[in-house]
Amino acid sequence: MITNSDDTSENKVFDVNSDSIYSQEYLTFILGEEEYAIDILKVKEIRGYSQVTRIPGTPEFIKGVANIRGLIVPIIDLRIKFNLGIPIYDSFTTVIILDINNRLVGIVTSSVSDVITLSLSQIQSLPDCGFILKSDYLLGLASVDDRKIILIDADKLMTSRETALIDKSDV
Repeated sequence: MITNSDDTSENKVFDVNSDSIYSQEYLTFILGEEEYAIDILKVKEIRGYSQVTRIPGTPEFIKGVANIRGLIVPIIDLRIKFNLGIPIYDSFTTVIILDINNRLVGIVTSSVSDVITLSLSQIQSLPDCGFILKSDYLLGLASVDDRKIILIDADKLMTSRETALIDKSDV
């Protein structure tokens, strides 16, 4: 327990073991038919999807690069990277500009949902499926009301090989 006292307020007691101290805000978004979330502190901007400049020789999920306020930003489509079927580009398609390891990267999503606050008790480990799953970038599953939300670690979203491909493709 921590006690906080100052001249303008009465003593307040904070339980350091309380779940509420460890809550964090996440931006939720849709990829295909599933809901995902990413740490809101990684989000720099949300914008509508517009055409990008395709770079030859890059994997299909790297859509290309976009000029955003004078910066060349690589744009990746997570629906393709996660193999979630053929992506549809419509008026709901969004690009979330993230700071991934001190580099701006745009991720294409089906749509953006909202910002939620999650406590530790709402986050569960991923189930052991009995097979090897490339999931370094997955933090766990969150339960919010009747929703199951897949949490993504932005800093592990891109492998070093994929980052090198993006760096090589910058114009």
